[in-house]
Amino acid sequence: MSRRRRSYETGHRPKLLVVIDDTEECDRAVYFASRRAARIGGNVIMLRVMETHDQSQQWLGVADIMRAEAHENANAALDRAAGRANRIAAIAPERVIREGDATEQILEVIEQDVDIAMLVLSANPGAEGPGPLTTMLAKIVGTFPIPVVIVPGDLGDDDLDALS
Repeated sequence: MSRRRRSYETGHRPKLLVVIDDTEECDRAVYFASRRAARIGGNVIMLRVMETHDQSQQWLGVADIMRAEAHENANAALDRAAGRANRIAAIAPERVIREGDATEQILEVIEQDVDIAMLVLSANPGAEGPGPLTTMLAKIVGTFPIPVVIVPGDLGDDDLDALS
């Protein structure tokens, strides 16, 4: 059972969780979450989930090298997204890097921070579908402990300004 959310209680402020990936539409989620956080006096948590690599390569040290490169790439992606959020809404997002299954890591981050009030994802507007993370989470969204907002990837800044 999920812990009680405390986002709007005295001494707390709401946070919007955004999963940072390498898709173009991820910027729409960052934009929406940043604008919304600024409007409600909250903040953004940016989560980057690194895939778990085969540990059988450990004896060669390859797994350590791959993990270090993935961590470096995760930091670079979070740097870009945090810079964008700062330019959009003058906020300094929190940053979290996790390793493992994306759904499990998202749920763990939500469980650990009682101030997270909303998960913001984006969806690819193209024929190939909304994207693997959005598709995967859509199957279990009814059991999530917080609301999930899916931002259409083809909405422009003006559209998102009107909605956030």
